[in-house]
Amino acid sequence: MNRYRGTMSQFLAWRRSLSGWLLSGIACLTLAGCSAGFSPHTAEGTAAPGQAQHQVADFVAVDCADIWAHSSDASDKNPLYWLRGIDCADRLAPAQARAEAKRHTDDSWQDAFRRGILLADAKITPEERRDLVARLDTFSPQIAVQVRPLYQLWRDGQTRQLQLVEERARYAKLQQSSDSELETLRQQELALREQLELTTRKLENLTDIERQLSSRKPSGNFGSEKVPEVIHDDP
Repeated sequence: MNRYRGTMSQFLAWRRSLSGWLLSGIACLTLAGCSAGFSPHTAEGTAAPGQAQHQVADFVAVDCADIWAHSSDASDKNPLYWLRGIDCADRLAPAQARAEAKRHTDDSWQDAFRRGILLADAKITPEERRDLVARLDTFSPQIAVQVRPLYQLWRDGQTRQLQLVEERARYAKLQQSSDSELETLRQQELALREQLELTTRKLENLTDIERQLSSRKPSGNFGSEKVPEVIHDDP
């Protein structure tokens, strides 16, 4: 039970910190890497000033209804694009997320990742979640280097959700086993109570019989009564 509580608290803490930490920390850390992969460079080979900030503003401003239409080599290699996708997917109802996911195949790491992001919070079954992770694992070597840290964090989150489901199932099984044992003990207690009541009634019956026998028992002087003395008159 303690292990279950620990796993659940870790998962909830991960969920609370993911969006804020990634949007602030990962964005700052990956801007240079993102721009190195697809941003225009100056003659000296350095990134153009203000280019990274412009790209951040662009993806933050993209409407959630249009985010999945931005499918290009540049956006696919930009962690900020995927962060925006995660943020938008979190706002979708499960039915909407499933409908959007159907528009994407899983024939490439990009589409498989999009499907995974969309379905992650769409109330899917543990089996569906395992299939998503397993499918993405087949594309792991192809995932862009710039996106790999973000993908690994996302994958860790899916793994923790699966672990949480397993812990819940284990806890439920343990509770069911405990309930069964408690029911067995309750039945044993009832049986013992019935046996005790039966024994008590038998003792009471024996006591009543003993009392009845005692009331019928003759006195100890029976047969030793004195014969009246006959007095004879003198002649």
